[in-house]
Amino acid sequence: MRNMRGGIMWSGDRSSAVRDVLGATVMGATLIAVVGMAGCGAATSSEKRDAVRPEERLRELTAAEEVLVEKAEQLLVEECMEKAGFRFWVTEVESVESRKGSVFVLDDVDWAKEHGYGGRFRRDAEEARRNGPNGTYANSLTQEERARYRAVLDGTPSSGMLSVALPGGGTVRTPRDSCHARAKGRLYGDFKTWFRVEKIATNLTPLYVPALTADKRFTKALAAWSRCMDGRGRNYSDPFEIRAELDLLTDGLSGAAAHAVEVGLAVDEAECAEESSLADTARALEDEYRAQKTRRYGEEIAAFQRMRLTALDRAKDVVGA
Repeated sequence: MRNMRGGIMWSGDRSSAVRDVLGATVMGATLIAVVGMAGCGAATSSEKRDAVRPEERLRELTAAEEVLVEKAEQLLVEECMEKAGFRFWVTEVESVESRKGSVFVLDDVDWAKEHGYGGRFRRDAEEARRNGPNGTYANSLTQEERARYRAVLDGTPSSGMLSVALPGGGTVRTPRDSCHARAKGRLYGDFKTWFRVEKIATNLTPLYVPALTADKRFTKALAAWSRCMDGRGRNYSDPFEIRAELDLLTDGLSGAAAHAVEVGLAVDEAECAEESSLADTARALEDEYRAQKTRRYGEEIAAFQRMRLTALDRAKDVVGA
């Protein structure tokens, strides 16, 4: 998985930044707490282990480790909300299996045969968001209490805002204090620093995707993939065209029929990705161009990886893993 490097994430990215940049180049498709809040208490065993983390030990988290950290964050949010006098339910986070489908191009044929493009996962998640216990509870509150609930959970500008300039331009802001911010502060160690390095490290694609997609090795593999799809009666110039059409192709169909449409397309996409080596080529070029184009953000990338590993250690204590 590559869904934590801020890269093009050919194997796990859910970033719209990739689509924005690719669409602007060769694709032509629509492709980009108060710091250290109180409540941590005495240092845990994981906090002691975090004192020194040599650079050579830095790495990305696996999908299973990401799930663990996200579960721990929900548990800490629950604790924070209960202290403020509100109920909060810990719900299921995105599974390891569903994350496998968040890719530039599918190349896992077995996954495609079982899950298509992961439509069932998305529909289940949407249903949980609409009818889950947290939304139902918030809607049951008075208007005044609902506003206070949202302010405690998500924060408001009145508590102050943090701001980060993104590598590719633009600025992102978030409330300085909230239960989400406090939970992240307890996991990552310093919410202000975490917010800065996370937004930088996960928004690097505009720096190198244009060069990557202009590379002849990429355009050759993409053209081979498109020819393969055309040979199967699928006229698509790139994988994003399929994603853009998918809702239209499945509109009005039953769940089973929609899944069958997804599976047929997804299997063809994955088999053509294998035949053309599109996914392998894209991954190799991402490593190459990302290393070239993002050197000036090396400190932020290292801090991002370090803080995620710290959060993983602390999450094990929170979850009891």
